[in-house]
Amino acid sequence: MSQLNPEQKNYDYLIEAERVGIHKPILAALNTVHRTPQLADGDTGLGITPANQVIPINLDTFGEQTQYAANTIRALTDNLISQGWEGSDLWDMDEGRYSDKFLTRIAKGYLPNSTEKNIGRLEPSDVDALIAAYKADILIDYDGAELPKNLSHLDQALIQFIERVGKYYQGLSHQREAMLEAVRIWRKLDSHDAVLESLVQGTDLNSATIDESELDLLLKHFIQRISPNYSGYPHQREALIRFAQLWRQLESREATIEALEKEDLNAENLEVLDPAIMKFVGQVANYYAGKGSQRNALTEGLRLWRQLDSRQSVLSSLGVEPAQLQAASGSAEKMRELANQIDQELVSFMKRVPGAYQDEEHQRESLIRAVQLWRELPNREQAIASLTEDLKRIIVEPPKKVVEPVQPITVVVPRRPSRWTVATVRANLSMSIIPNGSFTWLEATHGGKRMPPNQTTVDAMIRIAKLAQQARDRLGRSMIVTSWYRPPAVNRAVGGAINSRHIVGDAIDFVVNGLSGNQIYWTLDPWWPGGLGRYRSFPNLGHIDARSYRARWRN
Repeated sequence: MSQLNPEQKNYDYLIEAERVGIHKPILAALNTVHRTPQLADGDTGLGITPANQVIPINLDTFGEQTQYAANTIRALTDNLISQGWEGSDLWDMDEGRYSDKFLTRIAKGYLPNSTEKNIGRLEPSDVDALIAAYKADILIDYDGAELPKNLSHLDQALIQFIERVGKYYQGLSHQREAMLEAVRIWRKLDSHDAVLESLVQGTDLNSATIDESELDLLLKHFIQRISPNYSGYPHQREALIRFAQLWRQLESREATIEALEKEDLNAENLEVLDPAIMKFVGQVANYYAGKGSQRNALTEGLRLWRQLDSRQSVLSSLGVEPAQLQAASGSAEKMRELANQIDQELVSFMKRVPGAYQDEEHQRESLIRAVQLWRELPNREQAIASLTEDLKRIIVEPPKKVVEPVQPITVVVPRRPSRWTVATVRANLSMSIIPNGSFTWLEATHGGKRMPPNQTTVDAMIRIAKLAQQARDRLGRSMIVTSWYRPPAVNRAVGGAINSRHIVGDAIDFVVNGLSGNQIYWTLDPWWPGGLGRYRSFPNLGHIDARSYRARWRN
């Protein structure tokens, strides 16, 4: 049986570390130093053996070993805190990692008491080897991240960020997700259902019937209490890092720390409004009727876009000079002709905006101003609120129906396997991955040249195929796959990131005829639940992956 590659193991580490609020590299270090027990899936474990009600069969796969190891590290941490350990005993703030004192205690192993559930026994290990393996995995995570040697200011930056976000909460799903995750990790809970139960305790609310407005009040109240109750414990820090990461939809924990250290993480994230802004831009030509408010909106938007100093400069940029206006001032017909010329130029400008938009702040602000004036709203804040409501409607819009040309042919469809495995994939490359789906194993394996090495990769490819089918419906057009699963060697050869989701198998690069990478991004962004990227070097290419949280980027 083929073992997991390092990237697949890292995926398991990330999932479990995020669940329990521990520093992920400790899980990689445990696997490195223990390499036991031998597991049924052909891999080796993290040094977790049965204890109390945990039986061997519960610890016999790599995923189960990782899950129980994470539980055990959290239990050990809680035990030490109850004994009086402080945040500084567990965490080295200057280095941004677990302290040598805590790592030494982990190396001694842990035997849970009879009341601790879902906790295995952690076998002892060599402390020097554990520290070395832990530091080595941190360096892998930091590869490419511009992080300082000293992370002593991280806590202050996190507190300052969380204190600023309250006034920027817009009721968007990813913002609510960020707050739910902060509560979950802070309170050491394993699910959002448990978070709801904890939030309604002591209130008249019922977790089963609570609505979004009631939930938001409880979440904001919790966030407001974080600053005075922060004690520097590792799980509290991880809760705040996770909060900042999800709030700003960043790729990773390391990218979040990097942004915080550079003071480059604003609580207000107007980029999330781009899909709504672009939908407004796309509708201008259809609804433009030459009204004064509409002409004023587009004129002011163009002025700010081109960073001009006056409306006359705008008219000059449109080919209308003061002399022409003066000459036409005595003729209603000539004034109408000039007005029509201006209108045509303004509408043409808006039609060109999607292709010219580069995520620059002055461009976004110019379009927000255009929305404000077009909709006759009193201020910028009202325009942002209006666009936010547009975005919420976009999120729940039904997907488009993809209509493909029908070519009548007779096809003998072979019987689908009861389960996709490495063997059944190899024998049925032309078959669709999901029933009645659009994506085949030929596309996913680069024509059969990049076969999945193990069941974990197969499952990851199925996971993204299900989501990609929904993305295709949202786009309303066929997706042409350029890259799906990549073996590690292929990924290195094409210059892929060392932690690329393509290696795991749940990422797709693709193009769509008639759409740019930006248009793909704006269409999928409000709805896509995982990673969504676009590329400056390849302006027509889109990227989606099935990570467990929203992440957005432009390379």
